[in-house]
Amino acid sequence: MTDTPLTAERGTTAGRTRTVRHWQVRIFAITWIAYAAFYVTRQAMSAAKLGILDDPSASEFLTREMLGNLDAAYLIAYAVGQFVWGSIANRWGARVVIIGGLISSAAAALLMGVVPALVLFLPLVIVQGLAQSSGWGPLLKNVSQFFSPATRGRVIGFWSTTYVFGGLVGAPLAGWFAYSVFDSWRAAFIAAALIVAAVAVLFAIFQRNAPEDAGLVRESAVDTTGDAVAAPRRTRSTFQALRDALRNRDVVRLGAVYFLLKPARYAILLWGPIIAVERIPDLDFLSAIVLPVTFGVAGLAAPIVAGWVSDTLFGARRAPVAVIALVVTAVCLALFYPLTATGSVWGLALMFAALGFALYSADSVVSAVAAVDFGTDDSAAASIGFVNGAGAVGAVLGGLLPGYFEGSTLFLVFGGATVVAALILAPSWNRMPSEPVDEKIVAAEGVAR
Repeated sequence: MTDTPLTAERGTTAGRTRTVRHWQVRIFAITWIAYAAFYVTRQAMSAAKLGILDDPSASEFLTREMLGNLDAAYLIAYAVGQFVWGSIANRWGARVVIIGGLISSAAAALLMGVVPALVLFLPLVIVQGLAQSSGWGPLLKNVSQFFSPATRGRVIGFWSTTYVFGGLVGAPLAGWFAYSVFDSWRAAFIAAALIVAAVAVLFAIFQRNAPEDAGLVRESAVDTTGDAVAAPRRTRSTFQALRDALRNRDVVRLGAVYFLLKPARYAILLWGPIIAVERIPDLDFLSAIVLPVTFGVAGLAAPIVAGWVSDTLFGARRAPVAVIALVVTAVCLALFYPLTATGSVWGLALMFAALGFALYSADSVVSAVAAVDFGTDDSAAASIGFVNGAGAVGAVLGGLLPGYFEGSTLFLVFGGATVVAALILAPSWNRMPSEPVDEKIVAAEGVAR
């Protein structure tokens, strides 16, 4: 193994433990930051919509319906990318995929902030969708490799706060630059682009693809002398990895569930400020952007709670938590419009929060922990990619339909979809992870950094 800052302590148990913890914290942090950054450029459009619709020179072409169409185009590209990037990361590693995705996302957002021809928004949102889809599967596989299955529910539960946090701060941050600092909706895209470009640099410096690249090895790959027995890495084609994922009945079931669940989350993420103004018409732009933040604040705790409950109360079974959360989500969706009819700011904030906690609890388990646990080691990223690709197809409806329909009917449809999702997932109630639950990650001699 090449020299590291812990060379002097490398042969001791304490030294090896510190090495493992150092890399676990480092990989957890940089992958968390990277995926949260994706949401800054993703949410720039959500923040810009209010200004676009209020700008006569922009709204003549970018009508509410056209914005819905752009969201749909973005999400279709996002769905296509989800099916592909996870498998590509299996072959080439997360590093290449994520750095390329962050740079492409920043470039697309920057151009949306400066191009005078609004017709160019269509190809740019497609590029943005493809770039955004590079994040979840590769990063989730990246962080999961550094932790054992016994703790993965809690670890990924905490890690999954990345997309909740990103959704929480993305729109308000872009909106602050757009309406409080520069008084231009275009500034939402430019500021987001600069932030994501900076994160791409940090990722290139601090990330490693796998435990073996950091001088770590799985405990099962260490012989009786304590030396690492390096297992050959299998090189699998994108098609092979995706084919194996599609042969897994549990993975296909998760894909169907996520397809039905995702529209509700994206309707809030992409149209939350518009929904807030519809319920309380006298809200100013920045308040309308900030109010749905309660959806993300409550959702921030949801993956942590869901992961802990699945590990401790259900013994690493993921489906029970997801099924219960799906049912609660359906109830919240059904009651959202009746309980916000009074026009109370606090009432609307509380309903956004209740929906956020229930929805993100189900979302984090289905898209993250369960997708990792139900896939094999060789096809984990492809399994994550398939599940999230199916969810992204469903998310197209969450971006498109609010552009054409208003009122409670839309929420009732989304609520019915989550009930069906719960019924589909119920047969997996007792499903356990495919890997040994007690396998550990250790530091060992003889593994190249």
